[in-house]
Amino acid sequence: MTENEISAIILDAAIAVHKELGGPGLLESVYEEALAFELQDRGVSVERQVVVPLVYKGHCLGTPLRLDLLVDGQVIVECKAVELYNMIFNIQVLTYLRLKGLKLGLVINFGAATIKEGFHRVVNGL
Repeated sequence: MTENEISAIILDAAIAVHKELGGPGLLESVYEEALAFELQDRGVSVERQVVVPLVYKGHCLGTPLRLDLLVDGQVIVECKAVELYNMIFNIQVLTYLRLKGLKLGLVINFGAATIKEGFHRVVNGL
């Protein structure tokens, strides 16, 4: 599957999770777990809390990054549950994409009234 095909499945799954859990108001970790379950239920591979080591001048830093979800080994998903969206979330995902050498990331804010409002695509040379 292409990144865009995976993205469409993720969007549909996120909408289902948002509706089933009653919209905003829960912790990010709840939405993350439910989204991972929903994607696996749709036959898509999902890894949660993927560790990304950080190397600075040849030295592996003691605090690695953790990706919320890595879907089908191609798309990074960062789950948020905030009232006010901050564009720094997009920059954060772009950094993750560059470190992993991937092309597409999604920031999904389950704190928005609808997933349509809370769905943000971040591209790295796609």
